Amino acid sequence: MDKEDQIKLKEGDVAPEFTAVTNGGGKVSLSEFKGKNVVLYFYPKDDTPGCTKEACNFRDNFGEFQMRGAIVLGISTDSGKSHDKFVEKFKLPFPLLADEDKRIVEAYGVWGEKRFMGRKYMGTLRVTFLIGPDGCIKKIWPQVKPDEHAVEVLAAL
Repeated sequence: MDKEDQIKLKEGDVAPEFTAVTNGGGKVSLSEFKGKNVVLYFYPKDDTPGCTKEACNFRDNFGEFQMRGAIVLGISTDSGKSHDKFVEKFKLPFPLLADEDKRIVEAYGVWGEKRFMGRKYMGTLRVTFLIGPDGCIKKIWPQVKPDEHAVEVLAAL
């Protein structure tokens, strides 16, 4: 099954509302950012090679996102404690959301079958959603190259 087939949401759909714990023990709800563009990027696991590249790419381009008034939120099923270490280690300037109960990854259709070295397992798919100021999904990136992705997202803003 292709990643595109697993993602339930389409461009133009209303983005599912959520509230999640962030690194540092805070809480964030999508509705807090009404009126702004929100980059919601889902990634498999803190401090792994691809996820680190992707997070650092967003970090290195964060000033551009801020200048365009966009909010960047990373999200995985890791714990808040795991996020704290990841944020500290790589000096990430944006919040990471903990979705330990998998409610958000399931609402966005990014919890699915993955393959690695011949084995199949369930996990978080690397997918990014650009949510517009009206709360609707403007763009979905189902195929992400971790070290170039932030620039693609900026181009869409």
